[in-house]
Amino acid sequence: MDKKVMVDLLYQMLLIRRFEEKAAEMYAQGKIGGFLHLGVGMEASCVGAISVLRPDDYVIAGYREHGHCLVRGSDPRLAMAELFGRMDGLSKGKGGSMHFFDKERNFLGGTGIVGGQLPIGTGVGFAINYRGGDQVCLCFFGDGSVAQGVFHESLNMAALWKLPVLYICENNLYAMGTALSRTQSVTDIYKKAEAYGMPGEQVDGMDVLAVREAVTRAVERARREKIPTLIETRTYRFRGHSMRDPAAALYRTREEVEEWKKSDPIVQLWDRMSRDGTVSDAEYKEMDKEISQVMEEAVRFAEASPEPPLEELLTDVHV
Repeated sequence: MDKKVMVDLLYQMLLIRRFEEKAAEMYAQGKIGGFLHLGVGMEASCVGAISVLRPDDYVIAGYREHGHCLVRGSDPRLAMAELFGRMDGLSKGKGGSMHFFDKERNFLGGTGIVGGQLPIGTGVGFAINYRGGDQVCLCFFGDGSVAQGVFHESLNMAALWKLPVLYICENNLYAMGTALSRTQSVTDIYKKAEAYGMPGEQVDGMDVLAVREAVTRAVERARREKIPTLIETRTYRFRGHSMRDPAAALYRTREEVEEWKKSDPIVQLWDRMSRDGTVSDAEYKEMDKEISQVMEEAVRFAEASPEPPLEELLTDVHV
């Protein structure tokens, strides 16, 4: 693979990791309130998938969407300001962690309702066809969303109407704190595509290159034939469901977490690039240093940004 692509994939995953680590630090200091759902360990899924898109394609995700928004190209400073609840945030400080939004980059959210993004992403696919375009929409969701009725309704409609939507289930094995085997009778989620006559594929969600290859195939099929796809990325979050559940010690063992950490997506890619000489130790350290500086600047920007005035409560309210 091209060196520039590999370096960019590594950079994006490290950017997300450092952003979320800094966000956790700010939350612990009381500078970020509300909910904060981190995807530490899950970076390969969104980075690999979104890396194959064009600027005019669309992305929508659930409430664990920091990484999806950043890899789509959103400014980390605006993202951090949103977490701080400040006026310069992506959603003017009114959305917080669960409601990132960046119209300029066709990132349509951040959705706080479990599975709420599924019908919206399906509607985006319908709009693409209605306008005669060849864009695609990547709709990301977790394994917990598969138990929602809109999952089945959305896939049925997409297959029936031939909509260019890629449904990407980021299966981290726990819907909040409930194990996959307790929520799904069929735990290989990609197999559910068979019921709707669409392609389904399971991929190692800790391997950014594997995700990229699978999504590349599905995107080409969606553009050329308007065929939707269900992709299940098997991944894992190293932290709890949210900062309110930091360790997740009540529903999974420390041994399980440590075993999954051996498959850390950043370490995996870095090891591969180091072995083949794509990036030296010095270059990696310089990259990490640069990203850490970006995060420090993001915090300074967020702290300097004003809080929304009271009248802002009534703006962007349409009903």
